[in-house]
Amino acid sequence: MQHTPRKRFGQNFLVDSQTVADIIRALHPRREDVMVEIGPGLGALTRPLLQSLEHLHVVEIDRDIVKRLGDEFSAKKLTIHEGDALKFDFSSLGESLRVAGNLPYNISTPLLFHLSQFADSIRDMHFMLQKEVVARIVAKPSTSDYGRLSVMLQYRFEMEQLFIVSAECFRPPPKVESAVIRMIPLKKPLVEASQEKLFAEVVSAAFLHRRKTLRNTLRNYLKPGDYLKLEIDPNLRAENLSIAQYVAITNHFNEVRLD
Repeated sequence: MQHTPRKRFGQNFLVDSQTVADIIRALHPRREDVMVEIGPGLGALTRPLLQSLEHLHVVEIDRDIVKRLGDEFSAKKLTIHEGDALKFDFSSLGESLRVAGNLPYNISTPLLFHLSQFADSIRDMHFMLQKEVVARIVAKPSTSDYGRLSVMLQYRFEMEQLFIVSAECFRPPPKVESAVIRMIPLKKPLVEASQEKLFAEVVSAAFLHRRKTLRNTLRNYLKPGDYLKLEIDPNLRAENLSIAQYVAITNHFNEVRLD
């Protein structure tokens, strides 16, 4: 029975066997791994994963696909969590969790932020994303792709783009190319947990008007003398600062407001 891809779920199903093999090779699943696949779709990754794993969890919002998966696989091998991945508590699946999937383009960014909340419970993540999004995630300072997304994920994860996937590898073909990325939580986050909210506020303020200088965008956080102490040029723009410099700004502001 054919399944018609649904636009509201951002469904583009991976159908290229070589790409599937490349992803499985990158994942290198072991029998005892605790793994969850987000958006299993028609099972292109699910089937080969189950050949290596003792058990697999999947999160799927499409009821028709949930039924297909339930009919094809036994509950002993596959646990289906029906619902929205944006609302799923990934920590409920245990520690050292491995997360993988071909993420819908329309929710990829909020989903990555949602997953970052569970970084302490995650061993690694492998995702297929829009190529442009991956470029932004792994971008370096002082490049056009470097932005809020880069900073907010790089302070928490070590990341690497693995390979590019053409649009022809999907049904229906998307209008853009994709890329596979590996994300590994840092053992010690660059920002203390108590300062994460402030860090996010500082980064958001800096990039809100990215063509303006830090003197303007961070005026609520830094005074002229603060730039000297931090050894940061106030005439720079948000895209010119490293993750370490954003951390330093956050820590400095927090110390000043507590005095």
